[in-house]
Amino acid sequence: MRFAHILRWLTALLVLIAAPARAEDKADTTRIQEEIWALALPLPMFGYVARPVGDGPFPLVIMNHGVSLNPTDRSFFPLVEFRDAAKWFARRGYFVVAPVGTGYGASALDIPERGIYGPFFSKVGKCTNPNFHDAGRAVAQVDLWIIDFLAAEKRIVPKDVIVVGQSAGGWAAIALSSLNPPPVKAIIIFAAGRGGRVGGKPNNNCAPDKLVEATADFGRTSRVPMLWIYIDNDTFFGPALSKRMHEAFSAAGGKAEYHLMPPFGNEGHFFIGSPDAVPIWSPLVSKFLDAQK
Repeated sequence: MRFAHILRWLTALLVLIAAPARAEDKADTTRIQEEIWALALPLPMFGYVARPVGDGPFPLVIMNHGVSLNPTDRSFFPLVEFRDAAKWFARRGYFVVAPVGTGYGASALDIPERGIYGPFFSKVGKCTNPNFHDAGRAVAQVDLWIIDFLAAEKRIVPKDVIVVGQSAGGWAAIALSSLNPPPVKAIIIFAAGRGGRVGGKPNNNCAPDKLVEATADFGRTSRVPMLWIYIDNDTFFGPALSKRMHEAFSAAGGKAEYHLMPPFGNEGHFFIGSPDAVPIWSPLVSKFLDAQK
């Protein structure tokens, strides 16, 4: 079974490296290419890369994925989760890297009977006393490692970084904003949060009041311009909860522009992963990014 997982990763790697991509939009002549990188971080991991053809340096976009608390689900985690969104950013001239967190895909080596456990560090604990803060900060630290690594490789413009995150990856981006790292000029989140759909039940959140409190805690020191995008039919972090989070974050001093999008498909939580969503969110993101120049 594990060999099959690894084989899938290697097959995807070879396909992506062998087939440079061109922009589908005829008005955009930027040529891009897709690659799989081994990121030599303190916790090494794979990363999907979409970037303009050439040596750069380019401005950087980091895309944080969500989490699954189930080890089996993590072992089947896709190598490329936001391919269409990543290619959209690459066509705008960004070097895009979407790290595949440790404990996912071929690195999800959770075999307790052999004493082997994947280095998965995104648990929040029990809902009676969840630790939302540290789960976000852990992935935020990975983002900082990636910036340092790619700057040392001279692939990026070190002070021109955008961080994008979905679900738990968006929560990590909120945590990152509280640190105000100088290279990060803006942050964009889609359906961000932690503790959604407890027990697989729609709109059943783990300690939502504590999540709102943690959001306010991050807002007290966050000063990075942010764009928050939520979807009306998100059953992980619905409109009532996301609005509470935004109000708490803003009241504490955070700078976040909030947008609630109309229902999308059967489940709005995975909005960013759909190619059909690109024409919906891209005008908002383009306007936001242009305002940061």
